[in-house]
Amino acid sequence: MNKLTIIGNLTRDPESRTTASGSTVCSFTVAVNRRRSSQNSNQPEADFFRVSVWNQQGENCQRYLAKGRKVCVVGRVSVSTYQGNDGTTRASLDVMADEVEFLSSRQDDAGYTAAPAAAPKAAPAMDAGFQEVDDEDLPF
Repeated sequence: MNKLTIIGNLTRDPESRTTASGSTVCSFTVAVNRRRSSQNSNQPEADFFRVSVWNQQGENCQRYLAKGRKVCVVGRVSVSTYQGNDGTTRASLDVMADEVEFLSSRQDDAGYTAAPAAAPKAAPAMDAGFQEVDDEDLPF
């Protein structure tokens, strides 16, 4: 079974394209921090996964995700190798997403301005068997 679950942050805004058959594919990269930092540096290390999401889910990713947003991705992973500009062989971790869950809320975005707070709602009626407790009565 080839199934990978990662949680991390987008390293850049998603990019979408449409195939010749009319399917939409959205691509983005997710950085997943490792639990331990290297011993020579205080900087945390990260692994980078290239993610592809197809059709309606890909359109939703393009619409709602942006650089820095936190996501959970579940899908199949594959490793491909390529030759770098400096002549070294490098590997790329590619994930074909089956599921993408948006973990950052809109309030986590720096540019988000909160709407004014609504007036408090009336307290709901007490259910039978429950008794209202005043904060003054609490021992802590």
